[in-house]
Amino acid sequence: MRKIIVGAFTSLDGVMQAPGGPDEDPTGGFRHGGWAAPYFDESMGKAVDEMFARPFDLLLGRKTYDIFAAHWPYAGPDDPIGQLFDRIGKYVASRNPGLKLDWQNSHWLGVDAVAALTKLKSEEGPDLLTQGSTDFLQTLFRHRLVDEMNVFVFPVMLGQGKRLFGEGATPAAMKLVGSNVSGSGVTANRYLVDGDVVTGSFEFEQPTAAELERRRNLT
Repeated sequence: MRKIIVGAFTSLDGVMQAPGGPDEDPTGGFRHGGWAAPYFDESMGKAVDEMFARPFDLLLGRKTYDIFAAHWPYAGPDDPIGQLFDRIGKYVASRNPGLKLDWQNSHWLGVDAVAALTKLKSEEGPDLLTQGSTDFLQTLFRHRLVDEMNVFVFPVMLGQGKRLFGEGATPAAMKLVGSNVSGSGVTANRYLVDGDVVTGSFEFEQPTAAELERRRNLT
């Protein structure tokens, strides 16, 4: 069975928008495109290579697909990521039935992406790895379709922009199974989805009168 794995570059405040360049995605007045580039060093490249080491197909929202399709097929024969992305399958989520997918090995998920992905996950084949696709990620989280996350947290705050987790994220426990820090300060964290959130308490077994009064005054 296939897994859905999220691959995400985020700022400290969770922004994912336009890590690769100023003109990648300036929508909403975003002015910090290209914020990830200064932090790429040899150790960061190695962490990304590890994410790409296992067999996978790409799972992309339509906007990220357009960004990738305008770049990676033209990266040239000496670019290993470009060659990899060109060769593997690309599954694209879009509500537009007239979507034109000219990049080779690209497949539209259809009008019901959730149903299509549920079927794909039940089949044999490489895992499905997301890149970018912030809007589409919210659908994946809401329907509990994500199995694993590779989150690269960059030491920068951006203040505004599209974020990894929106208001509709479904609560879930995560298990950290790997973590590394690059020389430039990027933390690469690998998580597995680990069931429901488990809660506990640091409160006194018998609440104080002050605590009971505090609770009564909550609005």
